[in-house]
Amino acid sequence: MSVDVLTLGCRLNTVESEAMRQSAENAGHRNTIIVNTCAVTGEAVRQARQTIRKAKRNNPTARVVVTGCAAQIEPETFAAMDEVDLVLGNEAKTAPATWADLSFAAADKLHVTDIMRVKETAPAFVNGYAERTRAFVEVQNGCDHRCTFCIIPFGRGNARSVPMGLAVDQIKQLADQGYREVVLTGVDLTSYGPDLPGSPKLGDLVQQILKHVPALDRLRLSSIDSIEADPALVEAISSEQRLMPHLHLSLQAGDDMILKRMKRRHLRDDAIRFCQGMRSARPDLIFGADIIAGFPTETETMFENSLNLVDECGLTFLHVFPFSPRQGTPAARMPQLDRPTIKARADRLREKGRDALARHLASQADTTQPVLIERVADGLARGRIPAYTEVAIPALGNGPEVGSIIPVTITGHEGQRLTGVFAEEARNAA
Repeated sequence: MSVDVLTLGCRLNTVESEAMRQSAENAGHRNTIIVNTCAVTGEAVRQARQTIRKAKRNNPTARVVVTGCAAQIEPETFAAMDEVDLVLGNEAKTAPATWADLSFAAADKLHVTDIMRVKETAPAFVNGYAERTRAFVEVQNGCDHRCTFCIIPFGRGNARSVPMGLAVDQIKQLADQGYREVVLTGVDLTSYGPDLPGSPKLGDLVQQILKHVPALDRLRLSSIDSIEADPALVEAISSEQRLMPHLHLSLQAGDDMILKRMKRRHLRDDAIRFCQGMRSARPDLIFGADIIAGFPTETETMFENSLNLVDECGLTFLHVFPFSPRQGTPAARMPQLDRPTIKARADRLREKGRDALARHLASQADTTQPVLIERVADGLARGRIPAYTEVAIPALGNGPEVGSIIPVTITGHEGQRLTGVFAEEARNAA
């Protein structure tokens, strides 16, 4: 084993893990396990400790480096573990110099600095990914907001943006290497730009990418805060066909009182108005959303407002989070709901999400969609349509080639994915 990276948590962690892997291998590290942790809930921290113990048990001679948000917020917790050789903070983890200079001989396990003092971001740019279909590019890090349920700003620091020129150059390199799709990632993506000269917005970055990287077929946004969508971004979503018609929204709740207690920046009607307006401008737009079930003080009526928001916003992909108090956040000190109620509400939200997804899948029947092929195995090709829905297609011979974009006629759906046939085959069958 050379370098093994175990990633927990968000897509941004996935990007940073690949950057760490490349830097560690280039620096000559061997027999090393890097655990990139998440801190979004207390359960996430417990899972990080469990992952570390299992990794060390499976590889007793390996050196273990723990990094990520949980390591940044609770460094002593991980330094106290016998399995851990070194705890590395979020500021330095993706810098190649960190891995070039890293020593396991020092007595002090802790290499964690004050993340709140970091004013610029060192973008986690990578030279490539194992599968040459979709690449993730970090353009933003940190968060200036203080939602009452969220500990992440204390793991990531204040909001910082990658200069547009650097981001465009990275995406140009990836497109030149053959990547067909790029996903822009960040902690608070729509807060992009105010720390940069001229204070550009996310929409400005998106338009510059599409203008200066004509070879890029598809551009996606990982997650946005709809209340922060700037006019240039709205224009790009409405008119740029290479910007994919799938938006994942950080909504969290559908009741105004709960939104205020969460310290969110939007109200219920803001979310509904955004979704209706964007879908009017671009009818093929599909929305996903994060929603928390059972937030402290949530009544049944308040919860039903979140439940109804699925229909009123026309949401398709739901990420449902049963509320779990995170020590160190204001929400952990609020009056808590009992766990059975939280679980039951999360189950109801998930059921609502399954119904919404089923309607979306059914609506795609008999359409022809360009599918980015991600893998071919066991007689099936799998990929995603522009709306990010997965589709499975019977493979023909040795093809299609991974990374190709091929028209597919949708024939139906199984479970949570579409089924289809390659469009030429469908025409021949007709």
